[in-house]
Amino acid sequence: MLQRLTLWLTLGLTLALVTGCATRAPNPLPAPERAGRDGLTAEVPPDLLKVPDAVPRVEPIRPGGPNKPYEVLGERYEPLLEDRPYSEKGLASWYGKKFHGRPTASGETYNMFAMTAAHPRWPLPSYARVRNPANGREVIVRVNDRGPFSKGRVIDLSYTAALKLDVHRGVAPVEIQRLTFEEIRAGRWTREGTPPDPVLAAPATPVGAPDIAGTQALREAAPVDDAAPQVRAPSPGIWVQLGSFKGLDNALALKERVRQQWPQAEPLLTTFRDRGLHRVQLGPFDSAEQAQEAARRLRASSELQPLIVRR
Repeated sequence: MLQRLTLWLTLGLTLALVTGCATRAPNPLPAPERAGRDGLTAEVPPDLLKVPDAVPRVEPIRPGGPNKPYEVLGERYEPLLEDRPYSEKGLASWYGKKFHGRPTASGETYNMFAMTAAHPRWPLPSYARVRNPANGREVIVRVNDRGPFSKGRVIDLSYTAALKLDVHRGVAPVEIQRLTFEEIRAGRWTREGTPPDPVLAAPATPVGAPDIAGTQALREAAPVDDAAPQVRAPSPGIWVQLGSFKGLDNALALKERVRQQWPQAEPLLTTFRDRGLHRVQLGPFDSAEQAQEAARRLRASSELQPLIVRR
């Protein structure tokens, strides 16, 4: 039974992540590979080319949380924990409205108009220099998310970062380099080679980036209240509901039981508060057929009686 459920969970992750990035720690999100599934919001803020690059600061690398090992599509990822100047060459993609306003793997809110990125193995958070060899353009981004998971891709960029590099029309070759603490302290990441004024804290909304509240095309997936940080507001999509409860404790207990018994399901596991009930759900899935197949496999391999929920 456990083997069958493991196979289903692998399928579930494939269905949800096959489109390519980054959310809960670590909760890798898919990259937008197919038109119509992701992309731009209805309104794009003006002057995005003027959004300043991320300003690196020294942030301790802690084990666990967004840096704990995880598995996607049957492949296990061991995040790097050393402060080293990792460098890679490969393809870059970007992700947009599908994840705009949702939590990243580091727990920060994703803003597709800020200067951020996702990497499958680098320490979170990190700062990186990304260069487009076709035109020589370079940007500095804050790496706060997990992904991409498609072969040959080395980084998932925010839309603004992709736009500034001129790689926003699709995947494109890039060169990426992680900035070390020494480089950040010495200011060697700046073009002038001199450190700017020290940054003591990373702002919730990066300087110069359009405010998240003014660019939100999807419903917010923010915590409902401080007492229930694991509960989100209802989010659009097709979901497989595992249970609904009037009491929050019962919902969180089911969520924890599922998480402990089948850790592969964690990237898809969410608790919503909707119409007075706390609902434990897996998703979102790209289609009703995928959700129905996942629910069928769950019924066959566990005592749960999942339902398909569309909103």
